[in-house]
Amino acid sequence: MTQVPDSHEILTPEPRPPRLMVRVHEAFRQLHYSRRTEESYVHWIRRFIFWSGKRHPETMGEKEVTAFLSHLATHLNVAAATQNQALAALLFLYRHVLGRDLPWFDDLVRAKRPVRLPVVLTHAEVDALLAQLKGVPWLMGGLLYGCGLRLMECLRLRVKDVDFSYRQVLVRDGKGGKDRVTMLPESLVQPLQEQLGEAMRLHRIDLREGFGEVHLPYALSRKYPRAGREWGWQYVFPATKRSVDPADGVIRRHHLDESVLHRWLKQAACDAGLTKPVSAHVLRHSFATHLLQAGYDIRTVQELLGHADVSTTMVYTHVLNRGGRGVNSPLDALAGGRRAVPRAGEPSARYGGGEGLRVRSAGGGTAPRSPAAVPG
Repeated sequence: MTQVPDSHEILTPEPRPPRLMVRVHEAFRQLHYSRRTEESYVHWIRRFIFWSGKRHPETMGEKEVTAFLSHLATHLNVAAATQNQALAALLFLYRHVLGRDLPWFDDLVRAKRPVRLPVVLTHAEVDALLAQLKGVPWLMGGLLYGCGLRLMECLRLRVKDVDFSYRQVLVRDGKGGKDRVTMLPESLVQPLQEQLGEAMRLHRIDLREGFGEVHLPYALSRKYPRAGREWGWQYVFPATKRSVDPADGVIRRHHLDESVLHRWLKQAACDAGLTKPVSAHVLRHSFATHLLQAGYDIRTVQELLGHADVSTTMVYTHVLNRGGRGVNSPLDALAGGRRAVPRAGEPSARYGGGEGLRVRSAGGGTAPRSPAAVPG
């Protein structure tokens, strides 16, 4: 006799596992990764899947990962930092999302990043740059250079984190989730107070029209439901218009977009006639370098910048050396360096008349040098 299964066994469907990208986003939330890191890693995970012909990562392994990284380097000619970021994204995918602890991941050769020196502006160049900015752009540029803030640290600055009494700025949840304290320049106190007055005006308008709530980090909005409308949590540099928060669909007034500050700095550098590339981080580089030039201790500068290791701060000491490594060029010792380049029409400039280009020999005289040995 055939046994009939119970009704609840027939009607209960097998639960479908969540989609891969849903699991990816959930893993980022559980591990408290920053939104920027999440966006970058999701980008590389999608690139990896589409590169493989939309195969599921569960069906791929060391061979496909290695081939993808080689494809980035050989065919797309990406930088070493970009290749390492793609590798970190795939490592996150397999370890924290798929739950596969793959020992061969540790054996993969990471691209060696070349050592780059930071771009640093001189005092005169910073002065010329800031002279092209007015109002809020000038104030934000002053905070970047005068406090050593990163771009997003400046944009996300809240009213409660500006301490006028102690002349300091509290940077909350900076890079690596760390807090730190930096100085508030005296020349920015009055302009910053005026900016807070404008932010207060916009906040009152929002409250009067039934809005006024600002985004709060983590779960503070559930723990303190009315904190989002308090004045202390408002942004110092609010946006001109309200917009919908993509995270929860609530209409809020966010801070200024980062692209706005990028455009301001780029236009100011062009108007000032600067040839060096200028960005928000270049002003941070200049802040650290000028403090070291003024004789401040490198450990103090490290704390102001929020670096975990002093070796990161050491990169700014390169400008403290005169010339290259503090060595004087031998060219400056030749006849006082009065004439470094031959004038047009002279035999040494024409390399003609059998004269050749003469250089000093070891014995103190001059020896002819073939024009072929002179780089063109």
